[in-house]
Amino acid sequence: MQLAEASIAEGVTHIVCTPHSNEQYAFQTEINQERLVLLNERLGGRINLGLGCDFHLSYDNIAGALRERYKYTINGKRYLLVEFPNGMIPSLISEWLYQFNAGGVVPIITHPERNPELAAKPERMAEWMRSGCLIQITAASLTGRFGKMAAAVSHSLLKKNWVHFIASDAHSLKGRPPAMGEAYKILASRFGQDTADRLCIHNPRAAFDGAPLPPQPEPIGLYDDEKPRRGFLASLFGH
Repeated sequence: MQLAEASIAEGVTHIVCTPHSNEQYAFQTEINQERLVLLNERLGGRINLGLGCDFHLSYDNIAGALRERYKYTINGKRYLLVEFPNGMIPSLISEWLYQFNAGGVVPIITHPERNPELAAKPERMAEWMRSGCLIQITAASLTGRFGKMAAAVSHSLLKKNWVHFIASDAHSLKGRPPAMGEAYKILASRFGQDTADRLCIHNPRAAFDGAPLPPQPEPIGLYDDEKPRRGFLASLFGH
């Protein structure tokens, strides 16, 4: 309730509640739905709450999600928030992400700027983006709350148009408060009002509703790391 009130005070109109699904926390669909109803009743329609999941990319999770494709997605529709492991990223993840996309579920890679592996090599995300994945960064990363590296990676991704969403990823008022208002101002100041509206209003609303994203700017350098493709005749004759 306190997080909701703080978000309302910032001008936020929609929040996707995202309980975790990982080794520590089980995703309990029925309990989550019951709590969502209670929260909505207490808030009296002053903010729109939806339900998603902070989905950890582990083997067991992925196997379950491929069986029940919309169990973990935002409001049971097409978008899935995925969290990468902080250690080594298994090579099979590319295949898993492809399977989600092929099955009509769009993975949203969350806070790559805070993942040590992806922050060090953000170019790894190019392959996943080419297959249809989207990118979300945390509002507080823009403000510097997660350190210089997270802030630098965030701004680099923004400059290349590799970001589709800004999210609060708020956990508590003291430890991880929402920072959407401040992040919105930073975006508008450094990248323009259109970018701020696209990443904080239009794209998130489409994800909330399960609708296609509006037209996006062309990502810069998305195909730079892709090897040149050989033509059909060249393949036949070895040239």
